[in-house]
Amino acid sequence: MALWKFTRAILEGKIIDVFNQGELWRDFTDIDDILKGIINIQNVIPEGVLDFNNDSPDKSSAPYRIYNIGNNQPVKLTDFISAIEQSCERKAIKHCKAVQAWDVFKTFADVSGVKEVIGFRPDTPLQETVDKFVHWYKVWQSEQRLKVC
Repeated sequence: MALWKFTRAILEGKIIDVFNQGELWRDFTDIDDILKGIINIQNVIPEGVLDFNNDSPDKSSAPYRIYNIGNNQPVKLTDFISAIEQSCERKAIKHCKAVQAWDVFKTFADVSGVKEVIGFRPDTPLQETVDKFVHWYKVWQSEQRLKVC
């Protein structure tokens, strides 16, 4: 959501709210990396755990397993915004705001389960992800304008 929201605002010359001076860390994952993870795990059928004791939410006596598929490499919000600025070839108009009470300083996906089972390792650099999205967004935006005419 942040990639869409920030890209649109930067391209339209609108203000973006930046909380905690951009000193927050988030885990951004390229859609192609997520798809690779899903495709590679889909035929791995887990077995139920016979001595299941409810201590681990990703295991049960039923034959299923829950996996996080993400990047596991948090990026500082200011670096994320810089990547979008570079791809858009313009600077963001930033409105710095205090950290929100419910904000978490740093989040990232724990991919240890899916890494253990299929060796999952996302490999798309952030700038490449942002570049692909911004290119797509510009094409989509142009097509939307044509539909209005």
